Amino acid sequence: MQVDNKLLDDLARVASGAVGALAGIRTEVESQFRQQFERILSQMDVVPRDEFEAAKEMAAAARSAQEELEERVTRLEAVVATMAAKLELAAPEAPPKRAPRKGGGGGGPAA
Repeated sequence: MQVDNKLLDDLARVASGAVGALAGIRTEVESQFRQQFERILSQMDVVPRDEFEAAKEMAAAARSAQEELEERVTRLEAVVATMAAKLELAAPEAPPKRAPRKGGGGGGPAA
């Protein structure tokens, strides 16, 4: 029995060492992958998340302001149309325009 236990202890130590080595390899692979990924991203023209969120908020604010201005213009156009209609009703009719006289009409001395 003693031999079997010593063999199992040795196998356990080898397995433990292998697991430790694999964990180290895993950490190294993750580190290398992260560095490579960051290098690729730095070469790309990618916008950071905070800048994207700021631009998104500015676009939303501009859109909201545009919609408010469109509503104001619509209301102002309605007011102008109402005022123009009232002015047309209140203005006296202009006398019909006469056609100009033939012959230069002026009554001044003839040259």
